[in-house]
Amino acid sequence: MKPAAPTEGGKPRQGLADKDTMKGKKTRSLSEDSSGAPVEEQAKTKSTNTYRLESRNKFRDCLVRDKAQQILTSKLQQANYDGASSPFLCASISEEILKAVKGFGFDRYKYVVSVLIVEKTDQAMIVASRCLWDVQRDNWVSAKCETETFIALALVMACYYD
Repeated sequence: MKPAAPTEGGKPRQGLADKDTMKGKKTRSLSEDSSGAPVEEQAKTKSTNTYRLESRNKFRDCLVRDKAQQILTSKLQQANYDGASSPFLCASISEEILKAVKGFGFDRYKYVVSVLIVEKTDQAMIVASRCLWDVQRDNWVSAKCETETFIALALVMACYYD
């Protein structure tokens, strides 16, 4: 047995209904405009799932590699290594690369951009990363810029999501 809806002067109160009567119906809410009068808002429609598993504009590594290389070269070609300003330079370069990659409009990808600047002092360097990877859809590119005082490495990872 369903409980009775609350009443207001013998009439059921508007806006209250049980779940069975609301199924599949669009609801509208009331709000007030600047004068205090109630205004009815448009009902929001829910988008349907496309069930599309592939990207319409797939990640093209050659475009991203060329753009990352061009950004690294233009920003660092005449620079000298400075340990104090390198973290800020890495952050600004990675933001610029990320903005450029997003500008290509590859849909259904999330990006990770990492930039390293290391002083040249006749040492070896190994950079490694681990992640959960879909070999068919995910991709990565790297770009390198070398000057007399430092080596810069940019790594862009594109992870597909649906």
